[in-house]
Amino acid sequence: MDLSDIDFDGPVTQRGIGVIAPFDLALERELWRWTPLDVSLHLARTPFEPVPVSLKMAELVSGKRHVQTATRDVLGVDPEVVAYLCTSGSFIHGLGYESELRRSILEAGAPDAVTTSGALAEAVRALGLRRVSVITPYDADLTDRLVAFLGELGVAVPQCHYLGLGGGIWRVNYRTVAELILAADTPDSEAIFVSCTNLPTYDIVEPLERRLGKPVLTANQLTVWACLGRMGLPMVGPGRWLADVFREESPS
Repeated sequence: MDLSDIDFDGPVTQRGIGVIAPFDLALERELWRWTPLDVSLHLARTPFEPVPVSLKMAELVSGKRHVQTATRDVLGVDPEVVAYLCTSGSFIHGLGYESELRRSILEAGAPDAVTTSGALAEAVRALGLRRVSVITPYDADLTDRLVAFLGELGVAVPQCHYLGLGGGIWRVNYRTVAELILAADTPDSEAIFVSCTNLPTYDIVEPLERRLGKPVLTANQLTVWACLGRMGLPMVGPGRWLADVFREESPS
């Protein structure tokens, strides 16, 4: 068979991000929407835990043994960075614990490491934020841990709203999330942070940023953004305040 008239160049060279996800993650599709076409996501999950979303769950899914096992599970496809994709699991015990999580991933063999709460800290510093309103799907105790984490970064939380959900967070609709974001905004809030990688946000970021005139930062968005920055790639998807933070300057 003559194949001379068919272009067989390609496929596009693949670059990879390893993702350690909690067992209940249901938003893989949203995660892919934040990712360039030439970047693949390679997911590993922590083991199932029969507990509701809570401080206890956050501690279980961020245990060192689980995190390192999941890291090793994705190393066979040569990811350039491995991300721990869980906000609560990476903020529950403050900045020191977040650093330990990243160190655990590196000790397991990852070339670079990111956590969702670590990505939040990077965005806070990159954008110079000092007052950030917060919404979460969690209960009060877990939400308070997030406020404390931001406090360690020198960030005040002028307004905070939470849903108090123990599960099924991926089923929350856009309207509910949007209404919470609008309710959490105050005149002195410099940004709104939407916590939890299992809470849908992709399609509401852009219209709410236009309406509020300030960043709407979300867990999945920030995690992929921080990974792409380490890969020397600009972010894709909505979030115009973040769009150029990691972009290389154009040659003059």
